[in-house]
Amino acid sequence: MADDREIEEKFWDGLKGSPFLRLGIEGARDGAPQPMTANFEDRDRDAGVLWIFTAKDHDLTRAMGQSNRGIAAYSAKGHGLFASLRGTLNIDNDPATIDRLWSPIVAEWYEGKDDPKLALVRFDIEDAKIWLSDVEGFLKPAFNKLFGRKPEAGMKQKVAEVDF
Repeated sequence: MADDREIEEKFWDGLKGSPFLRLGIEGARDGAPQPMTANFEDRDRDAGVLWIFTAKDHDLTRAMGQSNRGIAAYSAKGHGLFASLRGTLNIDNDPATIDRLWSPIVAEWYEGKDDPKLALVRFDIEDAKIWLSDVEGFLKPAFNKLFGRKPEAGMKQKVAEVDF
């Protein structure tokens, strides 16, 4: 039985290996969740912060003018873990943070670290719900039903609710 801390660790490990999530603005008309790449280092992780390089004229950054309530959905490689995240979004073009997170992949999208179109979005995660999944997780509800138990019996240990 995994506890919340173990499940949270699996989330961060999964995100490090596959940093793609769907990020959006809660309640904003043009803020539909869309694929983005999360950037973070250990100190960001410890603070519950993700960084997203995007453009100032991107749908997401424009929608931040309506609300800064961020929502994100994550699915790990192999679909062994899923997460739903909520928090606040802000543009934070701090040059030291841009330097720290800059990579050759990010560089392909911009004309340098001081590109006027660059927007570095800071996602301060306030809370998350994280689900672990495996073959047993898909079969267990059927077995529970077969033996007269509620389908979700015993599944709680595979869900973590985390506050940052």
